[in-house]
Amino acid sequence: MNILKIAMLCIVMLILQNFESISCTNILISKGATVDGSTMITYSADAGGFMEPLYFKKGQKHKPGEMIDVYDWDSHKYLGKIKQAPITYTVVGNMNEYQVSIGETTFGGRPELRDTTGIIDYGSLMWLALHRAKTAREAIKVMTDLVSEYGYYSSGESFSIADPEEVWIMEMIGKGPGRKGAIWVALRVPDGYISAHANQARITTFPLDDPENCLYAPDVIEFAIEKGYYDPSQGEFSFQAAYCPLEPSGLLYCEGRVWSIFRRAAPSLNLSPDYFRAVKGAEPYPLWIKPDKKLSVYDVIELMRDHFQGTEFDMTKGLAAEPYGNPYRWKPLGWKIEGDTIQYGWERPISTQQTAFSFVAQMRSWLPREIGGCFWYGVDDNYSTVYFPLYSSITKVPKAYQIGSIKEFSFESAFWIFNLVANTAYRMYSYIIKDIQIVQKELEGKFLAEQEKIEQQALELYKKSPKKAVEFLTNYSVSQGELVVKRWQELWKYLVVKYNDGYINDVNVNNGRSPKGPGYGDEFFRKCIMERPGYYNVEWREKEPSVLPGSN
Repeated sequence: MNILKIAMLCIVMLILQNFESISCTNILISKGATVDGSTMITYSADAGGFMEPLYFKKGQKHKPGEMIDVYDWDSHKYLGKIKQAPITYTVVGNMNEYQVSIGETTFGGRPELRDTTGIIDYGSLMWLALHRAKTAREAIKVMTDLVSEYGYYSSGESFSIADPEEVWIMEMIGKGPGRKGAIWVALRVPDGYISAHANQARITTFPLDDPENCLYAPDVIEFAIEKGYYDPSQGEFSFQAAYCPLEPSGLLYCEGRVWSIFRRAAPSLNLSPDYFRAVKGAEPYPLWIKPDKKLSVYDVIELMRDHFQGTEFDMTKGLAAEPYGNPYRWKPLGWKIEGDTIQYGWERPISTQQTAFSFVAQMRSWLPREIGGCFWYGVDDNYSTVYFPLYSSITKVPKAYQIGSIKEFSFESAFWIFNLVANTAYRMYSYIIKDIQIVQKELEGKFLAEQEKIEQQALELYKKSPKKAVEFLTNYSVSQGELVVKRWQELWKYLVVKYNDGYINDVNVNNGRSPKGPGYGDEFFRKCIMERPGYYNVEWREKEPSVLPGSN
């Protein structure tokens, strides 16, 4: 095997490793694309064996010379110390008290550009910016200044950065060992448009003379030329082409999620699946689109919930979905069969069992900042979670969302309660998901319906005392989080009884003594018959048929 083939294999393996461990999805929505004029971003933090307590840290003043320790978010490895800011702001989840919100997805990019001597990793970069920035533009400056001073530890990242007025997508990658700083480009999503990214660099060409809408590292092009990633004689510079060359795996596992978001937000565009299916010469998806209608919080939540339903890639269909339409595929995402040279891969939907937490950050400029920032938060798979409101000014968060260990089950942990219900659903998914959705819609419908009333009450209190308004919103946020956990505990108990021993028990009739065997459905029965012709026939036989295909 020559050096080039070895290098390409290493890149493919790194890409696959990224997809297995840190795959995420973001949607970015500008003011003009929403029903109420809010800005929104979403984030699904997807990683197998990953549990992250709800982040909450109050702002405070710091003494001159104070330092802060930095640990890599993924590995918890200690990276070093950096200077603390004189003043830091309160952060709830991924939103701060000024309604600045940040999400990310890892695209990896060229592996030789990772600087393992850097001190700032992508996770620390997000929270450091949230603690130090009052606007999205400030956050971009904080982030780029930090990596310039201390070095960037992680691989390539796409960031969603928003405040009540603007929404930005920024892509960043390091310069390699021993070279501080990073290569980056940030573009403002045009008003009235939405964007999305999902573990694949999406910025291609960009304007060099429009600082209102585009910011970038001064050496973004020169560095690519120096490294041999870009030849000016070959056409206009593309960040993606230079720093994250396309591979079939990147298209299949990543751009499919962007396609599914865009196809549902703007059906009129009739975007072809060819690009994400790695058809050579297929037209790439635009960085942003104008949705067919303006989006509400509910619409955005629904965009996050997707298994390619209603398309030819519907994951509830086919042999892999098992008899009850289970849309989940257990890892690894990419696989090979012994003796076969072909690389295979499952579909990678927006909704996945490996999600640790997700959110919709809603930011509104016409309200006092204590009320305007609403962080809709949920744990585990976004398809079966419940998003409840946490206001960005609150002084505490629900305890159940801050406790628990990935290594030890606890009935007190929201993460484990939601996993308990989701794992129960995998057994008879097509039936159980409907019971989950009833309670899910009940709770989310309640929160959305009463949002205006709650905020009006907060506004009345705010006129008299901002402190009283914050106290009111804190109590509301905490109580609704507690309500969700309690209701999900009850749901799990209900599901265990209703679906006991493979039956569907009507728990409201005859003291529960009316079980029904749901069977498997004709499609699954046909597959069983085809696998073992004659084996399942209930009839007199001349001889016993083969037990397994190919057996003697």
